Amino acid sequence: MSELSAITLESVSRFEKGVTSPLLKSITADLKKGQLIAVVGADGAGKTTLMRVMAGLLKPQEGAVKLFGEKLYSKELSRLQTLCGYMPQQFGLYTDLSVKENLTLYADLFGLSEAERKKRFTELLSITGLTDFTARPAGKLSGGMKQKLGLACALLNHPKILLLDEPSVGVDPLSRRELWSILKKNVHAEAMTVVVATTYMDEAALCDDVLILENGEIILHDSPQAIAALATGLAFNVKVPSGTRVRDLQAQLLDDTDYILDAVPRSGYVRVLLRDYADRESLQEKYGLQFEPVAGGLEEGYLVNRAKTVPRHPYSVIAQSSARLPNTSNESVVIAKDLVRRFGSFTAVDRTSFDVKAGEIFGLLGPNGAGKTTTFKMLCGLLKVTSGELEVAGVNVLDSREEAREQLGYMSQKFALYGDLSVSENLDFFASAYGLAGQEKAQRIDFLLNEFELMSFSAAQAKTLPGGIKQRLAMAVALIHNPKLLFLDEPTSGADVPTRRQFWRWMTALSQTGTTIIVTTHFMEEALYCDRLLIQDGGLPLIMGSPAEVRGQSLSMDEAFIRVVKEFRAQRSQS
Repeated sequence: MSELSAITLESVSRFEKGVTSPLLKSITADLKKGQLIAVVGADGAGKTTLMRVMAGLLKPQEGAVKLFGEKLYSKELSRLQTLCGYMPQQFGLYTDLSVKENLTLYADLFGLSEAERKKRFTELLSITGLTDFTARPAGKLSGGMKQKLGLACALLNHPKILLLDEPSVGVDPLSRRELWSILKKNVHAEAMTVVVATTYMDEAALCDDVLILENGEIILHDSPQAIAALATGLAFNVKVPSGTRVRDLQAQLLDDTDYILDAVPRSGYVRVLLRDYADRESLQEKYGLQFEPVAGGLEEGYLVNRAKTVPRHPYSVIAQSSARLPNTSNESVVIAKDLVRRFGSFTAVDRTSFDVKAGEIFGLLGPNGAGKTTTFKMLCGLLKVTSGELEVAGVNVLDSREEAREQLGYMSQKFALYGDLSVSENLDFFASAYGLAGQEKAQRIDFLLNEFELMSFSAAQAKTLPGGIKQRLAMAVALIHNPKLLFLDEPTSGADVPTRRQFWRWMTALSQTGTTIIVTTHFMEEALYCDRLLIQDGGLPLIMGSPAEVRGQSLSMDEAFIRVVKEFRAQRSQS
């Protein structure tokens, strides 16, 4: 341990009753003062358990935790906990209280004086952009604004250590950028140590130090630059030939497991990560494409390191058991004209028009509170349309919502299956609800259990499954009746890199067999898999077109998204 250490972990292990494998296995790390530190890992890797251990909420059965050189789990626990601010995944905001009332409640808990809280409220409301929303109930804030209010509450008492458990899951790129700007300002201005648990490698790359967890163990602990250097000489950009969809080229390269570790869409390119023994010249000849060398990033370095211990098996490719051929008629499967949805006097969706072609992957994008999920629910027949026209799979949704729902599969943003039922029982229930029976039902369930690698979990209750397995089950249920149209509401939110690749490999395969997919996502990288995109804000459509058309002259889809939304908000504020 160094005098510069804020948190010291010495062989920390944590076990839970009924769990065969430890949640944390002999974790040893030294986290420096005044740094921004990322704890990265998939669902079930141990991130949340480690954050709770460092916050003084879960005592490890083995090892020691020290804050500034003092043992945390001792008679000094209460005093040392006052040095920490902790924001769990579901931060404890009181939804019926206003923004100011939430801040006041936490100020009371921290024992802040009137003068101190007045000064702190002004500072934090300013940096979070919530000054004009102090009277608004927390429950009526957008997702990004809720996260910023939660962060403001955690920062109220000037903590020396701030622990944030996945603060940006489900948050749009603009809100994420603002959130990270607040964090960086506080680290420098307050000499604060901030530890952020995240699944997002681009966020980890913004930090000074990165710990990567897998199965409760630290597999990598270094600076982002040092981890990125592991991919030196292995990363390449491959330009997408004219007339080829980026997702089809990405899938082709991703399937080459002998020589390629990873492939992911970029603007106009596919970023490829080679195995260390792969010959670039041979691959260029094999595919008839140029592999242009580029600097590796944190994500590539992580994948190179992971490949040393975790074999890179081929991603499974769902082949519909009753495969339909791609539809080449250019027919519209979804037609929306001047779609409006009001909740009382509030207009959530305002005169939105678009169509979706058969076999297309269509992306609905927008900031938190933009109206995406409301639009989604109207398309699925889950919400009544206030006005406008809406046709889905040849059915007029305004007249026949039930009939429209029979044509589609829906995977919601939050896990919405039956937690007390097993994996097989969930599939059986939904298969029966869609009219499958006998041998047809049994074959379909067996097919999906195998395709989504759920067979070993078939008897497990859904509520006991790790997050990534829950997502697979939700996708399998959405496909149980072999729908023509698939709705996916942020299907990869909170998923790690390999899980996100697998989900999009399935989606590419489904689109190739004619399934039409409408998807919402906050990963702008994932928007590149889409044929066309619609960006909404404030319930209004802002721009629609191919990813290249939406990106325009911006360097990336993230930059394009932020530009489009900021320009719209600036125009609206002037009108």
